[in-house]
Amino acid sequence: MPGAVTTRRTPEPLLRQALGLTLRAFRADKGVTLRELAAVARVSPGYLSELERGRKEVSSELLAAVCHALEVSVADVLIEAAGFMALPSMDEELASTAPAASEA
Repeated sequence: MPGAVTTRRTPEPLLRQALGLTLRAFRADKGVTLRELAAVARVSPGYLSELERGRKEVSSELLAAVCHALEVSVADVLIEAAGFMALPSMDEELASTAPAASEA
């Protein structure tokens, strides 16, 4: 179509990546080490590290255990992860949107 603007969409982050970023952020906010969290959640530090780096999928049971150990709800973690997933698409949408008249 002549004159049509084509934009290349950046791929959305995977859920496991967003969850990993979120779990790491919550852990950092609590000032808990990876080893401390792993011990309380009853998971190996290596596996928890893989989760935080977005390299492993987390089961609902393990997510609940880690959230419980962090004293945060699963819902709060999922909401925060959804926010991480929405950020790239928001940047893209803002870049392609014409400024409002008051911003021009």
